[in-house]
Formats: sequence, structure tokens, C-alpha cells
Amino acid sequence: MQMETPDRTAAKGPSDLRAWLAYLAERGKLAIAREGIGLADELAAIAKRLERDSAVLFPRPDGHEIPVVANLFAGRDWVAESIGVTVDQLLPRFLAAASHPLPTHEVASGPVQEVVHRDVDLLRRLPVPKHNERDSGPYITAGLLIARNPKTGVQNVSIHRCQISGKNRIGVLLLPRHTFSYYRLAEELGQPLEIAIVIGAHPALMLASQAIAALDEDEMAIAGALLGSPVDVVKCRTNSVRVPAHAEIVIEGRILQGVREPEGPFGEFPQYYGPRANREVIEVDAITHRKAPIFHTIVGGGFEHLILGGVPREATLLQHLRRSFPNVLDVRLTRGGTCRYHLAIKIDKANDGEPKNIMMCAFGAHYDIKQVVVVDKDVDISSSEEIEWAVATRFQADRDLMVVSGALGSKLDPTTDNGISAKMGLDATAPLGAPELAFKRIRVKGEEDVDLATALQADSSAAIARLLAEVLA
Repeated sequence: MQMETPDRTAAKGPSDLRAWLAYLAERGKLAIAREGIGLADELAAIAKRLERDSAVLFPRPDGHEIPVVANLFAGRDWVAESIGVTVDQLLPRFLAAASHPLPTHEVASGPVQEVVHRDVDLLRRLPVPKHNERDSGPYITAGLLIARNPKTGVQNVSIHRCQISGKNRIGVLLLPRHTFSYYRLAEELGQPLEIAIVIGAHPALMLASQAIAALDEDEMAIAGALLGSPVDVVKCRTNSVRVPAHAEIVIEGRILQGVREPEGPFGEFPQYYGPRANREVIEVDAITHRKAPIFHTIVGGGFEHLILGGVPREATLLQHLRRSFPNVLDVRLTRGGTCRYHLAIKIDKANDGEPKNIMMCAFGAHYDIKQVVVVDKDVDISSSEEIEWAVATRFQADRDLMVVSGALGSKLDPTTDNGISAKMGLDATAPLGAPELAFKRIRVKGEEDVDLATALQADSSAAIARLLAEVLA
């Protein structure tokens, strides 16, 4: 499985989930909840309150021996730190990893199989929380679902919402992507699709799972490139799927052929509930885990959910756009657009009309994208205020608006007709032939050089009191 690849600089981030938690704890970014927090609602409520501030570990939730951790990413800088780079290096690092994946390395055994349960009772064995108010029950939300192409053996890694439907039964939502393609291939062959759900993986594997990769490109190879060394994998005990050897927990099973059962509702990334419907079903054959494992959960629609999906998509979108438009400088999936639907693109504009070509390229890059705003290189696309300013001062609807009707969008967008969506592009760039001062941003000369420590009086409260006394006298 291993092959020669170009030399890479080894990642300096943590080596696994436990090392990441230790890293956060050393920096005061890991909170510890009191013992016995309820798995239904209470755990998610605490995690949600802390989602922008710290990770949180829940010991003995509802008395369960296995602790739960949430909020592994509370900011873009956390994502960068998890793979040992700065924020500015984040997208370039991901781009390099996607371009030069590092295939996995199979080993005979690993910590993830230290304990094996063939007598499966999911809720007895694992502390699976219920998250949002109207969720239909406990959900595995941070599980990497690994499936093998039944014809080629190539693996795919993705994240799907997984409803606990019985002792050994999981309802799963399969969107029209690669796992679904493998499932259709297995159905054509008259067999179930062998899968594994990996819980408690290194953050790099979580990130890589969200890459917009081609069919039969193994996301674990992208994770290896992010880490600077191959991901060690072991063969499952009951099927042919290979799983990360240093993960915390693995659920082994099969997506059953031709079986559909009710799943949902579930709180999704648009901050609405995905509806209840008949979905595919996983039958679980075994659970393996480390001694004293840790269960990772993600609150549906919460900040961790958004940022985990946003950063890898940004990197692969940037790569896709640059193939045709080298003057694309940066991209950002905005938080207000759920880190999926609204895309801001910064360009070094070369030609009028070019922004609309870039919009069309972006819409073709991923069906989720619903709105694209193209801005000039002087706009900070990490700031929603700056993007809005560019639209307010450089965009005219009758000239700079593009609308595409009847395109494929996200089925989780409640405004679509079963996923059929309109797309909107806004050219918020300045025309190239405009007079020099027409679109030149104002600035105060010397602002960036001001040293407030010397410019202001040290004891400002005393100075204010003295001045007030002089004025009032």
C-alpha cells in the first residue's frame, strides 16, 4: 500500500487525538465538565456555550465509563495548530497535501483493536449523545465513515450523520457523493457495502475527510501528507476495511442492500433540521477500541461542525479555481453562509468580465455553493464587514449580478426543491478603467505606525478626572 512520494516537511502538530487534547490543556483551552453530565441535551448545551472558547471533556457522562470530548476546533487558528502550521500556511498546506497525497501504511495491529466487542449493544458500549432539541435520538456525529470501492478496493473517508436505531443498527444519511457511489456499486453486485465508523481520530483525518477529492482518491492519503508521514492502518476484524491504527473507537459493519428505515430529524449545518425520511441502514458486526477510549462528538450545526467542513473545502476550491485563474489569491466560505453556501473570492483582477467566469468556475466546483462574491485584492475576505463594504461600493445589480436557475444545490437547504437551487454571483470588483481616485480606499497617513503606549497618557483615568475638574471649574 505504501509507495515513494516527494519529500515533505514533517508536521509539528500533535500525533493523535490524545496529544491534541494535551496540547489544548497545556494552553488553557480544555475545560473539564463535572462528572455525570446528561448525554441527552445537557452535554450538547454545555459544549455549545463553550464552542468559541474551549474544548470540553465530559468524564463519566450519565455514568458511562467512556468520556466524551467536544469542540476540538474553536477557531481557524486551532485548525492550523492541529497540523503544525500558522493560519497563513493553512490553505497552502492543505493544497500541497491534496496535490501530493501520502498513501497509508498497513500494520498488523494497533491500539484501536486493544478491546474487541462482538456482542454489540451500541448505547451500552458507547456514550452517544443527543444534541439538538428535535433530534430523533442519539447520533454519532464525528465518526469517519470509511468505505471500500467494491470493485477496486480504494477507500473513501467522509462524515455522515448516524442515528442509533437499535442495539446493532444505525440509520445513515448518504448524500450523492462517493460513499453513495460505492453503495450503488455494491447493490449492483448484489452485496452489502462493508464500512467502518472511526471515532476519535487525529484532527488531520477529520480535516482530510472533508476534502473535495475525486472518486477513488483516498482521503487518508491526504491526511498522511498533512501529517508528513503515512497514516498507519489496520484491517478490521470482521471485514476488509482498513482503519487508523491509533484512533480511539471503530464500529465495523455493513450498509445493507435494499434496506431503508426512518432516520431523522437531525440538526444540520444550515441551522435547520434535516427531515425524517427512509434512509440507508448499517448493521453493526463489532466494536473495537483502545483501552480507556475517548468518544468525540460534534454538536450538529455548531461552530466545530462549520469550521471542520469549511477549511478543507476552501483549500480544494482554491486549487480548483487556480487551475483556470492563477490570479485567484484566496477564498473564504463565510460563517454566515454556514461555511458551505456562500463563497468569497479575492482576485488580482486582470480583465473586466473575468469575475463572472470565476463565478461559473466556482459554481461548478461544488454543488453546495449558492452565492459567490468576487472582490479585489484590497478586501479582507475574513471580514464579513469588508465583504459587505465591497458589495455596497463596487457592485451594481443591473450590471454585476449573475443568476443561474435550476442548478443542483444542497438537499439540506430548505429553500431548494429537493436540491434544485438557484445560484447568485456578485461582481464586487472595481472596473479596471476607472479614474485613479474613484475606487481608491481612503486611509489616514501614519495610522499603522502609531504607538499607543507613547501617544496616550499612562494614567488615563487620572488625566480624565483632572481635565474634567478644570472644565467644570
